[in-house]
Amino acid sequence: MAEDTQALTLSETEMQLVVFDLASEYYGVDIGAVREIIRMQGITRVPGAESFVEGLINLRGRVVPVVDLRKRLNLAVGEQTKDSRIVVVDIAGQDVGVVVDGVTEVLRIPLSSIEPPSSMVTSVESDYLRGIAKLETKLIILLDLDKVFSAIERQAISSIGVAAKEPPSTAEVEEETEPVSGRGKKKKKALVASTH
Repeated sequence: MAEDTQALTLSETEMQLVVFDLASEYYGVDIGAVREIIRMQGITRVPGAESFVEGLINLRGRVVPVVDLRKRLNLAVGEQTKDSRIVVVDIAGQDVGVVVDGVTEVLRIPLSSIEPPSSMVTSVESDYLRGIAKLETKLIILLDLDKVFSAIERQAISSIGVAAKEPPSTAEVEEETEPVSGRGKKKKKALVASTH
């Protein structure tokens, strides 16, 4: 019971973050939203997707949509390097891969070190800024990933992932084949993807 109270006290006074680099600035997200961090891999492009949607990856049998956070935050688009990573996060209940320049650390920060963002740098469209964490050596911009994308954008990202998960419908057709070793014609069944 004492351990539960201590954990509760810690969570009320500290926040645990995954910190990543994006356009030479530090950004942090709550560790509870991060599923995993993976190296860059081949991304399958999706025609007609939003400009910030990079495409889809196959993550151990799961199809996960991937977005470029630089593009979404209107930052200069940079080249991918050996440090670039895909951070798989939970955005409104769906796993989404977020491309970042590099993941720097996981750390605990006291809530007392977080200041709300200045009204001079925020607008209605930037309510995804949770605050600024002031550390001795750097500032970390805290993001609320659920608010980085509008409801319409989240729906678009979700529909890309769902459409990719659905297998094409199949119909069995019988096809006549030539005789094998003179035993007459055989019928074989083939699965043919039907077009919608």
